[in-house]
Amino acid sequence: MITLDEAKEYLRVDTDAEDVTIQSLLNAAINLCCDVARLDREEFFAAGDVAKTAVLYTLGTLYQNREDLDGHALTLRLRSLLFGVRKQGF
Repeated sequence: MITLDEAKEYLRVDTDAEDVTIQSLLNAAINLCCDVARLDREEFFAAGDVAKTAVLYTLGTLYQNREDLDGHALTLRLRSLLFGVRKQGF
C-alpha cells in the first residue's frame, strides 16, 4: 500500500539512516489502522485514499512523537478518520 520511499517522502526524510525505524513504524501504523478499522489488510487496503491517509497520519504521529506518544488520542483520531470504513461491533 505504502512503500518506504513514499513514507520517507511524507515524513520529509531524505537519508537512509532511519530506514529500519521508518519501516517498523510503517508496519505498526498499518497494523494499528487495521485494528481500529476492524478490517483485515485486504479489506483495509480496499478503502483506498481513506486508508492511505490514515496510515500516513499514523506514521507521522508515531515518528514525530516517538518519546511522548498519546496513544489514546491517536486511537480516537483514527476512529474519526476511519469512521466510514470501520466495521461495527464484533
